[in-house]
Amino acid sequence: MSSSILVTGGAGYIGTHTVLQLLLGGYKAVVVDNLDNSSETAVKRVQELAGKHGSNLTFHKIDLRDKSALEKLFASEKFEAVIHFAGLKAVGESVQKPLLYYDNNIVGTIVLLEVMAAHGCKNLVFSSSATVYGSPKEVPCTEGSPISALNPYGRTKLFIEEICRDFYQSDKTWKIILLRYFNPVGAHPSGYIGEDPRGIPNNLMPFVQQVAVGRRPALTVYGTDYKTKDGTGVRDYIHVVDLADGHIAAVNKLSDPSVGCEVYNLGTGNGTSVLEMVAAFEKASGKKIPLVMAARRPGDAEVVYAETDKAERELKWTQNLELMRCVETYGTGLARTLMVTSLQIDVAASCEES
Repeated sequence: MSSSILVTGGAGYIGTHTVLQLLLGGYKAVVVDNLDNSSETAVKRVQELAGKHGSNLTFHKIDLRDKSALEKLFASEKFEAVIHFAGLKAVGESVQKPLLYYDNNIVGTIVLLEVMAAHGCKNLVFSSSATVYGSPKEVPCTEGSPISALNPYGRTKLFIEEICRDFYQSDKTWKIILLRYFNPVGAHPSGYIGEDPRGIPNNLMPFVQQVAVGRRPALTVYGTDYKTKDGTGVRDYIHVVDLADGHIAAVNKLSDPSVGCEVYNLGTGNGTSVLEMVAAFEKASGKKIPLVMAARRPGDAEVVYAETDKAERELKWTQNLELMRCVETYGTGLARTLMVTSLQIDVAASCEES
């Protein structure tokens, strides 16, 4: 019988790609999502892409803070592990609405852990973030680098990591893997799933793609006076399929008796500036992106990129898809968008932790 994995926030950008890889890897996947910034349509597309494995996917519209609904779900099915993506993720919004972020992200996680413990499910992969490194004094960031988030969103990730560590210390029968990943980009090769946030995007690449198809007049570049090669911020852009594979590797690692509460970076180990990313998109899509230069945003770091040796060594995971492959998937996405504008299907990518 296939092992059943609960995926919170599984209708989102990274979640859908991870769910697809789970299904193709022989797992059953149960997705819970409150659909605040995603659509059930994306889950249906994953089912289609999974072919014969699509029948192993089920969806429940649940907010993690609804403990009663979560209890009913855990009572109805036994889960081998939980992959926890669910959470608000916009840096700017978190600065404006910090209590919303602390409530949604932290309270939701606490409720999830309580329900998992009550039902004997003690295997967790948590979607953390490179934002916990704040504005690092040295790069690349290693798992042992100092952590100090610059904004409420980053602090929710940092606090949840600490909660997980404390929870593990109180009960060492738990196995918890914290994945600090950097900036996801790209989309599934089919162009059928990708980044299509509801409302205003929070990340670089959905904005770029919306400018390319005429939904926005120009891309605003925040910060042009950083001490980088072109003055714009530098990030580590990792293909979302590589990132999804990293989650599968983490789930598989949970079967290792030596696992306690572990942390791994998932990135490429290379830094790319905002302007370099835009240029790569222009080359891949043939679309010119008009730019508007603006001041830095509060809470944005200058340069952040990963050291990934630990994940490569212990998870047996490697990043395979290079930057141009990340943006080449936009060709399919742009064509699909232009053909079905009435549905506003933008199969784009994101750099989640800009």
